[in-house]
Amino acid sequence: MSNKQNTAESKTDSELIEEVLEQVADLDNEEAEAENAQEADVSVAELQARLAKAEAKAAENWDKVLRTQAEMENLKRRTQKDLDNAHKYGLEKFAKELLSVIDSLELGIQAATSDAPEVVKLREGSELTVKQFENVFAKFNIEAIDPLGQPFNPEQHQAMTMQPSADVEPNTVINVLQKGYILNGRLIRPAMVVVSQAATE
Repeated sequence: MSNKQNTAESKTDSELIEEVLEQVADLDNEEAEAENAQEADVSVAELQARLAKAEAKAAENWDKVLRTQAEMENLKRRTQKDLDNAHKYGLEKFAKELLSVIDSLELGIQAATSDAPEVVKLREGSELTVKQFENVFAKFNIEAIDPLGQPFNPEQHQAMTMQPSADVEPNTVINVLQKGYILNGRLIRPAMVVVSQAATE
C-alpha cells in the first residue's frame, strides 16, 4: 500500500465528512457573498431612485405650500381692501341721494332775489341749512368741487358747453352750473361747467 492510501485509511469517515462539509460550506459562503454584493448594488440603486422620487415629491409639496400661502396672503389683502372700501365708500349711495337736496336748496337761494322780509328770512334759513349740509359732508369726507376760474379737468369736470372768451385763458371754467362732489378721493359726481375757448376774430 502507498502512503496516500495509508493516509486516506487513517482518516475516519467522520473526518472525511467534516472536510467535505467544510468545502461545501466555503463554496456556499462565497456564493452567498456574491449574491449579497449583487443585492447590495441593487438595493443602493433602488434606494437612490426612491430618494430622488421622494425629493421630487417633497419639492412639489413645498411648491404647493408656497403657492397656497401666497394665495392666502392675496386673499387676505383683497378682503382687507374690500373691507376698507366698504368703510370708506359705504356712504356713496346715500351721499348721492342727498346731493339733489342740497342742489335744490342752492337753486332756491339763487332764485330768492327779492328784498321782501319773508324772502330774506327764507333765504337766510336756506343758507344755514346748506351750511349744515356742508358741515355734515365735511365730517364724512365729502368735498364739493367748485372749479370756477380753474383749468378744465376732465377727470372731475363735465363740460356742458364751450363759450368764446377774450378775458380768460382757453379751457378755463367760466361758470359752474352744478357743483361736483368727491367722497374720500373718489368722484361721486362731476362738476357741470361752462368752459372758455379762444375768442374768434
